[in-house]
Amino acid sequence: MEFIDKILMSENYGLIAFVIIAVIIFWFLPALIALVFNRKQFKYILLACIPAGLSFILWGGVLVWALGGKAVSKYADKACSEAKTQ
Repeated sequence: MEFIDKILMSENYGLIAFVIIAVIIFWFLPALIALVFNRKQFKYILLACIPAGLSFILWGGVLVWALGGKAVSKYADKACSEAKTQ
């Protein structure tokens, strides 16, 4: 707790802003991944990120949901077809 107090009491606002931005990006990482892999359910994954960030288990579940989109199978099929032709 002393470390957090030291950071918050310091005048290094750049570090504080960087930490806050990094936490927000990490918190909503499943939503960012959903933009690539699972666009149809992006809105639901974005909403699920809000409470899921409080639990690593729920956050991991939302991350798996975001990765489970159609694009994964599309790229896997493409890779398999390329491997067969070689």
